[in-house]
Amino acid sequence: MLNRLCPRLAGAALALTLAACATPEPAPVEIRQGVIEQITQTEIASNQHQGVGAVVGGLAGVGIGSLIGGGTGRDVAMVAGAIGGALVGNQVQKRNDQPVPAQQIIVRTKTGVLVAVTQPVNPGLFVGQKVFIQGYGESALVTPQ
Repeated sequence: MLNRLCPRLAGAALALTLAACATPEPAPVEIRQGVIEQITQTEIASNQHQGVGAVVGGLAGVGIGSLIGGGTGRDVAMVAGAIGGALVGNQVQKRNDQPVPAQQIIVRTKTGVLVAVTQPVNPGLFVGQKVFIQGYGESALVTPQ
């Protein structure tokens, strides 16, 4: 009796395990649509090549420090050059980074929800225009219908 029951219990357990592991059907893609209620001009920080100034400055500092002295003094000069070069390079990069012109767009969706999206300037957008909202979070974009 036990010999017949074990394989059936094992088969039932396997079937339940496989059913629990099955992936659910993906949710249907929702295309959010709405009308622009407000557009405000603003700026967004440029984050392109963030940290490059510090890296280049640090490498230059190590190169210059390696030319100074010998032995332990050279090692100290290289470390000091790397730290100083990184600080100077970072400050030069910050001074040269320019903010990007942008616009904050407030869209009222068909469900009545207000959605605010900040994106680079799109001169083709205007208040009262029907639009799509593509994506979610920081990657969301407003595009004309």
